[in-house]
Amino acid sequence: MFLSDYIDHTIKKLKAHTANVLTLTNLSLGGFAILFAVKGQLNVSVLFIFLAALADRFDGTVARKMNIESDLGKQLDSMSDIISFGVAPALLLYQGLLHEFGAPGSFFTIFYIGCGAFRLARFNITENNGYFTGLPITAAGCLLTLSYLTIHYFPPYVFIFIIFTLSLLMVGSFRLKKM
Repeated sequence: MFLSDYIDHTIKKLKAHTANVLTLTNLSLGGFAILFAVKGQLNVSVLFIFLAALADRFDGTVARKMNIESDLGKQLDSMSDIISFGVAPALLLYQGLLHEFGAPGSFFTIFYIGCGAFRLARFNITENNGYFTGLPITAAGCLLTLSYLTIHYFPPYVFIFIIFTLSLLMVGSFRLKKM
């Protein structure tokens, strides 16, 4: 009897943390993306950012399907997202191109990260009612990462415009319906 109760309790705990494990996978992949960007292995960094997006896509779905949504999970998701879709893509683009702009390149890299953090904080303290306010950081991070793949096709100043535009879209007040 004791053993079956212990097993049941352990299974319930594992189930309760399934979404958090996916969220921590997202964070870990974002961390690897940063490490590879710092080492100059930018294409590997791109891969890790997109793998983080895949993990991020499933953590919320799993939490809702298994009815294990929690405030802890919501906060953990935001912390992971600022790493994987804020810092990692910004550093990727900085290492790939923006460092050539000197101080303005540094400013827009940090500005993007700050706008992403603001967007996530606002998301965590507001009722969402089926809508996002501003561009979600996951979308902005994926778009910024995709833009890196085009740096050989566009003039460098285009990427200042892209990072600035994505930053403003994240803190914008427009509403997008959740999918």
